[in-house]
Amino acid sequence: MGSPLPTPNPSILGVLPLMCFPDEGKNMNTWHHMSIKARITLFTGVVAALLSAFLAATLLIMIHRYATGDLISEITAAGGRVVYEVEHSDVVKPLVAHRERNVQIVNDKGAVVASTPQLRGKPAMADLNPGRTHITTDVVCGGIFPPAQCNIVVAQTAYRAGQDWIVYSASPTISPFVDPWLAATVIGAAALLAVVITALGHRIVAASLRPVTAIRAELDNITETSPDRRVPLPSSQDEIHDLADSVNRTLARLQAAMQQQRRFTSDASHELRTPIAAIRAEVEDALHAPEETSVPTLGNTVLGSVDRLEAIVGDLLAIARLEAGGPVEFEPVDLAELVTTECERRPQTDKRYEYSPEPGVVVKGDRFRLSRLLTNLFDNAERHAASTITVHVRRSPSPKRDMQRFPHGVAVLEVIDDGPGIDPSKRELVFQRFARLDTARDRHAGGTGLGLPIARQIAEAHGGTLEIEDSPRGARFVLRLPLC
Repeated sequence: MGSPLPTPNPSILGVLPLMCFPDEGKNMNTWHHMSIKARITLFTGVVAALLSAFLAATLLIMIHRYATGDLISEITAAGGRVVYEVEHSDVVKPLVAHRERNVQIVNDKGAVVASTPQLRGKPAMADLNPGRTHITTDVVCGGIFPPAQCNIVVAQTAYRAGQDWIVYSASPTISPFVDPWLAATVIGAAALLAVVITALGHRIVAASLRPVTAIRAELDNITETSPDRRVPLPSSQDEIHDLADSVNRTLARLQAAMQQQRRFTSDASHELRTPIAAIRAEVEDALHAPEETSVPTLGNTVLGSVDRLEAIVGDLLAIARLEAGGPVEFEPVDLAELVTTECERRPQTDKRYEYSPEPGVVVKGDRFRLSRLLTNLFDNAERHAASTITVHVRRSPSPKRDMQRFPHGVAVLEVIDDGPGIDPSKRELVFQRFARLDTARDRHAGGTGLGLPIARQIAEAHGGTLEIEDSPRGARFVLRLPLC
């Protein structure tokens, strides 16, 4: 048994990856800190260099193969002339005219009977047997040729006096670069092509990102004092144009939200200032003429304004909670039962309720918020009804255009009053915060101007709608919620 292997030191294992790849994190950080223009230019340059090198290598290989094939044909032709002379007459000297070509004539005994001057007195350059093919080609390195030199050897069969002789013709192989000037030209052209492609890539990227720079510069100058400014739209119909258009639409929505928030703040301040001013006036009158009033009288007078303050603050808090979008626990709620409960616990007034809820109309929602929605609708109806408020609850099939919103059908709630009604052109106005249809902003009818906006927000939070629809008399509020 050998000795057990030593347990590695955990601290060494923790340091080992850092020792093996000390610059990996640094290189990644460098890459991520580079601009998009630099990254794309670098990528384009590397790809262009690789493609140009591949193109140059492919071109040189093709030229080399073509030149080699042409050389083999030339060697074969030179040897074929000698074969003809061997077969039909005496051999004519010199065997070849080109000084780099070599020829040997070998008889059937394997002896060299004639050769070019460079190979005089040397054995056969190769041991090739053309056989029935009559022509065989091979590459021979060394041997009777100079050291480290390779030659293309073509062996051809010649028939002389009924015997098979062999004519060898040879020439040095062509350099992989074919010719230094050719190689320099191809490599230079490939390098120039890589540079041109890189420069064009850089120029295209710079031109493409120029609108982004303009958009960023304009966004930097947009503040709360200039919300109406927009980023420039590039002339090209590309992704950057779509981005700029989307940014402008977002800015428009933000401007609208900012204006709505400002109007809301202004209206809220105005609504709060009125009861505060009334309270202040009553208190100042009591202080200036204490003998003309009493604490109960002052308290009863001030309590009306305090009630209004409490209602406004409560509605503002309700809107804030709805806009915050806090967690809501939805549960099945019987809408007909909820309407019956809310109608029965309404305080006794001179307004009469008529309701005929269809049983089994169940929706999924927050019972407390749905009760608040009904309360706001009933309060609004009581303020404007002449004598009667009618409430209907029924189920309805899903409309084809809203199958996704109401997959299981629609729960419909209608609250109808017999008051003066609402002009169709002003039906959306009542759902705006602190909106009143009269120009004098009469407050004698009561209400904070927030009940209907809160009701619509609750309906939309439950995936439904709240609209004002046509009615023979008075106003007809229609709530639609998805059935369970």
